[in-house]
Amino acid sequence: MPPVGQNIRRLRLAHGMTQRQLAYELRVSMQAVSKWERGQAYPDMSLLVPIARLFSITLDELFGCERV
Repeated sequence: MPPVGQNIRRLRLAHGMTQRQLAYELRVSMQAVSKWERGQAYPDMSLLVPIARLFSITLDELFGCERV
């Protein structure tokens, strides 16, 4: 199962977004997004649903339980 950060990166790129754009949408720092994608940190639990909604996926898909 791929880490959440890898899925966030894959989804972000598939939607043509930069880290800066994703950070703006989620109201977090660009450094936070970078850390998620590099596996150095995880998104706060309060951000999981907004991330899934932004990419029109389920939480299962975000966590790699289903194909993204």
